[in-house]
Amino acid sequence: MDSNEDLIILDVREPFEYEMYNIGAKLIPLGQLPDALRDLEDVKDREIIVHCRSGARSGTAKQMMMQNGFANVRNLLGGMLAWQEAFEKI
Repeated sequence: MDSNEDLIILDVREPFEYEMYNIGAKLIPLGQLPDALRDLEDVKDREIIVHCRSGARSGTAKQMMMQNGFANVRNLLGGMLAWQEAFEKI
């Protein structure tokens, strides 16, 4: 993000979590992801980074996306908890 790369980042947390803290990712709560996959067809072959609070929901999202033909999905391990911890050390 700092190097202005053209990243596709999906946040699969709930809206109230996103409102408390977000990094500017596109919000698609995990429960809405199955219906939203068709809206992501145009980025199906690009690298997509998925995150949630701790990495569990985004792991589920990654599996779901890969089962639906998304070739390059990455889970932000540790989620926002790990990201915030790392950011605070900077």
